[in-house]
Amino acid sequence: MDKLTSMKVFRQVVESGSFVGAADQLGISTPMVSKHVMAIEKRVQLKLLNRNSHRLSLTEPGKVYFERCKNILEDLKQAEEELESLRSAPSGLLRIAFCDRCVPGLGLARDLAEYRRRYPHVTLDLSFPHVDGGCAADRYDLAFRLADEAELPPDLVARPIRRVPYRLVASPAYLERRGVAKSAEDLKGHDIVTSGAAESLTLEGPQGTVQVQLKNALRCRTMADVAIAVASGVGIAMVPAALCSDPAFARVLRPVLSEFALKDSTLYLLYRSRKHLPLKARKLIDLVLESSASSGEQVPGAGASVIQYPKRKVSEEIIGKVEEAALDSLEPLGARSAERTGLRPAAATH
Repeated sequence: MDKLTSMKVFRQVVESGSFVGAADQLGISTPMVSKHVMAIEKRVQLKLLNRNSHRLSLTEPGKVYFERCKNILEDLKQAEEELESLRSAPSGLLRIAFCDRCVPGLGLARDLAEYRRRYPHVTLDLSFPHVDGGCAADRYDLAFRLADEAELPPDLVARPIRRVPYRLVASPAYLERRGVAKSAEDLKGHDIVTSGAAESLTLEGPQGTVQVQLKNALRCRTMADVAIAVASGVGIAMVPAALCSDPAFARVLRPVLSEFALKDSTLYLLYRSRKHLPLKARKLIDLVLESSASSGEQVPGAGASVIQYPKRKVSEEIIGKVEEAALDSLEPLGARSAERTGLRPAAATH
């Protein structure tokens, strides 16, 4: 079996805590995950995992091998990204995570379309993960998230893109059937559509701040689903104001209580702080910041000018060391490995 693939599978098993979880993350069968782990244990002649019906745990050799796996796989990935930065044009798969509240009307669809026009050799893989737009488990290159600054993950770089105001809207059919809300108190008797579990809404009006308890009629997975449900006449919802002028919704969404102001959010672009950010990711970061600045939607003081990245010179010595480390780690943990770890090789048991 391919050694590097087996290393990736082993790392995922440890991080997921189960063979089934690793299979789900990697898109392969559970028996195949087991085969990869058994192949490693047979090759190194050591038991790496303790297995029982409730949980998995690493043996002492397993702990050593797991740490080496993480370092080697990360070194190889960074070497590939450094090589990629020397290409004249980006290519490959760019994985992007969106939070549940992101919608095409925020200008992201326009930016993605322009990106595809400029870089046709990149395939965009868009997801709405449960981690709310984060880059969890190293599965995404970039993420977009609507949030307050205090809600941002501390381990990611967060670039503010633009302020996003919200509006209360409903469809003409719903307003005709249920009547128009004329005050904040009227909202209590209306059906509300949300993309979360909010039970109340804070409004800023002529008489000050008003907090209204909501009667949620429908909770949706994404903000796009909220807009579709509202356009279909399900109820009233708080949506990004940009949707009111979006060609897909402009004729089917009507403002409700427009004299009241809702709290704005900020759209952030998130990514891991890496020494070698992939070229395909850097190009999208540049394009989004450039688009935001040119449209006048840039967050004041965000410094959203195009990022300048110096060209990097790939070191043959560095890549050679990575390959040597990979080959060394993939050798059976015999005399050389035993000398380093103080572990004696033993037959694998299952």
